Amino acid sequence: MRDETIAAMLLARLGDERPGLRSRERTWPWDEVVRESAARASLARELRRDGPFHIGVLLENIPEYILWLGAAALGGATIVGINPTRTGAHLEQEVRHTDLQLLVTDEAGLKLLDGLDIGVPRDRFLLIDGDGYEAAVAAHACEPEHDGSITPLTQILLLFTSGTTGASKAARCSQGRLAELGRANSAKYDVKRDDISYCSMPLFHGNALMALWAPSLAVGATVVLARKFSASGFLPDVRYYGATFFTYVGKAIGYVLATPERPDDGGNTLTHGFGTEASPEDKAEFLRRFGARLVEGYGSSESAGMIKQVPGAPPAALGRPAHDGVRIVHPETRETCAPATLDEHGRVTNAEAAVGEIVDVHGAARFEGYYKNPEADAERVRQGWYWTGDLGYVDDDGFLYFGGRSGDWIRVDSENISALLTQNVVRRHPKIVDAVAFGVPDPRSGDQVMAAIEIPEGVEFEDLDLPGFLAVQDDLGTKGAPRFVRVSHALPTTGSGKLRKKELQLDGWRTGDAVYRWAGRDAPEYVPMTEADKSALRKEFAAAGRRRFLP
Repeated sequence: MRDETIAAMLLARLGDERPGLRSRERTWPWDEVVRESAARASLARELRRDGPFHIGVLLENIPEYILWLGAAALGGATIVGINPTRTGAHLEQEVRHTDLQLLVTDEAGLKLLDGLDIGVPRDRFLLIDGDGYEAAVAAHACEPEHDGSITPLTQILLLFTSGTTGASKAARCSQGRLAELGRANSAKYDVKRDDISYCSMPLFHGNALMALWAPSLAVGATVVLARKFSASGFLPDVRYYGATFFTYVGKAIGYVLATPERPDDGGNTLTHGFGTEASPEDKAEFLRRFGARLVEGYGSSESAGMIKQVPGAPPAALGRPAHDGVRIVHPETRETCAPATLDEHGRVTNAEAAVGEIVDVHGAARFEGYYKNPEADAERVRQGWYWTGDLGYVDDDGFLYFGGRSGDWIRVDSENISALLTQNVVRRHPKIVDAVAFGVPDPRSGDQVMAAIEIPEGVEFEDLDLPGFLAVQDDLGTKGAPRFVRVSHALPTTGSGKLRKKELQLDGWRTGDAVYRWAGRDAPEYVPMTEADKSALRKEFAAAGRRRFLP
C-alpha cells in the first residue's frame, strides 16, 4: 500500500544531526539536507509557471543533485534526470519531450546543450556555479513544512530507461512508489542507519535512486557521493568515506576486478553491495578480493518487487516469485511455461517449453506508465497483465532465472541457443572486462552467435587464447561459441554503464572495430576478418536471397 511520501520521509529527518550527505568537500547533517532542500523548493515554486512542474537536472553526482531531489519532494515537483552521455539531436528530443519548466545545471552542462533547443529559455536555467545562485537559494531559506497538496500519487521522477535495446522512454515514478521502494529495499538489501552508502552510479538512473538514495533516506543512513564511477577511484573512495554499502550496474564490477590486485584489497569497510549483471564468478571473486558480498536483483525503472530473495537459492537464480501473480508465460498463448529441466551445467534442455516472458498478472494497476507515450504503455500492459519484456524460466524447485531480454534466444541450426549463457561464459575470461552476445543473420538460414568484448589497454586479442578458453567451458555447449568476435578497448555504453546491445547487434560484423571470425574444424581458431572476407560474406547473403537481413 503506497501511503507514504518522500516529502514525509524527509520531514522526519528534521532535527537529525547524523550525517545525511557527504562529498569530498563537506558534510551535511540530515537536518541541513532537509532545510537546504526546502530553500530550493521555495525558489522553484516562485519560478513555477502553468503546466507540468518538471525540473530538469543536468549535473554529475554532486550534493546539489541530492538537494534538488529533496526540493522536488517538498515542493511537489518532478525531477527529470538528464543523461550527459546523450548528445545532439537525441538529447534535444529526449529533453523537449518532458516539458521542462526549469533546468538546473552548471557551466559544463551548458556547453553540452550549446546549440540545442530543449524547450527551456536560457533565463529559465539555474546555473549552480553562476553568479547569484547561492544568494538566490539563501534568500529562500524557510522552515520546512508539510504541504497538504502532496500525496503518494504526486509524481517525483521521470526516469529515462537506459535504452540498451531501443529508444529511451520516460518512466513515471510517484512519491508513494519511491517511498515504498525505500522501505522495502532498505530491508531487502540490508541497509541500516549506521551504513554509509557509496553512490558512484549516476543519479539520473533508477539504480542510484531506488536502490541507494531512497533506502538510505528511509533509515537515515549516510549518502556519500562520487562525481562519477571510476574503477581506480573506487577503493580509495570506499576507504576515505568508510563506506559499507554500494550499488552497481553494467560493467562496473568488471572494471573494479580488472584493476591490479593488491595484498591489502581486503582492508576496507565494505560489507555488501546491490546491483545487476554481475555473474556468479564475479560475485565470488569480489567477495574473495574485497570481503564484500554482492546481492543481485531484478527490477527496472518501471517495476520492482517481483522477486523475493531466499536463502539457499542456486547462484545463478534471482530468487523466487514474490507472489502467485509473477509467472513465466508463452507470449502468444499466455499459458504458464513448463518447469525448466537443467543439465549438470545449469543449461536449459527444454527451452522451447520452459523459457517465456516474465509477467505480473496483478501488476497492471501498479505500473505508473510512461510520460506521453501511450504506445509504450500499451506494450507493457496487455490483457490486464504487466509484461516486463524480459525472458525467464523457473526450475523444478521454484527458483526463477533471468533468461535475457526479448530476442536473446538465437536460432542456430534449428536449435535455440541462449545469448545470455554465451555472454556469461565469455565474461568469465580473466582478461575480458565486459562482453555481450547476440544473434546475427546467417547467410543461409537462422542466425549465428556473435560476441562483442572489451579488453583493457595493453591487452591484445591474441593474448586471450579464446578458443582454448572456450574449449574447457563445459557449460557452453557445441553451438554456443561465438562465430564472430568484435574486439574493443571501449565498447559503446549507456549513461549508466550498460553496453549498447541493440547498437552492437545492428553493427554486427560491419564495424570499424577489429572483428575475428571462427575458422577451422579440427583445430578451430579465430582469424582477423578482412574487408575481403566481409565482401565475400555479403555476396553469400545476396546469392541466397537474404541480402535484406543486412542493414
